[in-house]
Amino acid sequence: MVTPSARRSAVDYLTKRYGLSQRKAAKVTGVCRGTLRYTPRAKNDDEALAERIKRLAYRHPRYGLRRIEALLRREGVRDNRKRLHRIWKAQGLSLRPRRRRRRKKEPGEIWRRAQYPDHVWSYDLMEDRTVHGGKLRILNVLDEYTREHLWVRFERSMPAAKVVEVLEWLFITRGGPEYIRSDNGPEFVARAVKDWLSANGVSTIYIEPGSPWENAYIESFNGKFRDECLKANEFEGVADAQKLGNDWRREYNEYRPHSSLGYRTPAEFAAEAARSPRTTSSSPLQPEGEPLKVTFELI
Repeated sequence: MVTPSARRSAVDYLTKRYGLSQRKAAKVTGVCRGTLRYTPRAKNDDEALAERIKRLAYRHPRYGLRRIEALLRREGVRDNRKRLHRIWKAQGLSLRPRRRRRRKKEPGEIWRRAQYPDHVWSYDLMEDRTVHGGKLRILNVLDEYTREHLWVRFERSMPAAKVVEVLEWLFITRGGPEYIRSDNGPEFVARAVKDWLSANGVSTIYIEPGSPWENAYIESFNGKFRDECLKANEFEGVADAQKLGNDWRREYNEYRPHSSLGYRTPAEFAAEAARSPRTTSSSPLQPEGEPLKVTFELI
């Protein structure tokens, strides 16, 4: 196959060696005459745009091109995606893909999908270590509709009493949900937690044991939290971890573009939802109908 550059070289050879006109030489070689006159020119601001992309990529090392693109759009950059992708590749910024272990099970179903803000919350516990090897227990609370990270709590241990403390604070400052979803961890099935939720009019949804895909929103969030917060920081102790966790929570809610929200932030989406009449749509991008089926992946 003859490349376009080779065809252009052939036109140049025919015109100089045999004195053919450019029109005849282009016809013989099958080259469009417009391409012969075109001289590619790099935009003057390529270097400035590349520098801005690099700064964003170094500040957020786990953001891919589309999330960086959303941040650039927010700043007023209107260059097309092909140009951004070209600069991104030229700077060697492509992320190394993460290996995932897929469960060899049928897709699960999420029942009682959130249809509006504060309809369904979910919460879950994670573990990490300080730089000195001390154990950290982390409680995350999520609004499944707006994807807002409502709260994060770091402790050496997380008994039921501290779970209730977090819920009390959220109920005072925000109000409570109609339902709250969790696994069957001892902190969540404890009598103190169940009685407190019942007294405050909140129904509980417990997933089937060994079925994390039934709690897919918080499980997906946990992967992002571990990748972008826990792995990116070293914690001296509980107070240091809590400060960094709070900083990340604010960035997640108010700055980080969320792909399932059309690259809006959870705060932006929550503000739009508050201005709109209550909808019966089960999720921002999921139509009403059968229960949402998801395939859960362990990271």
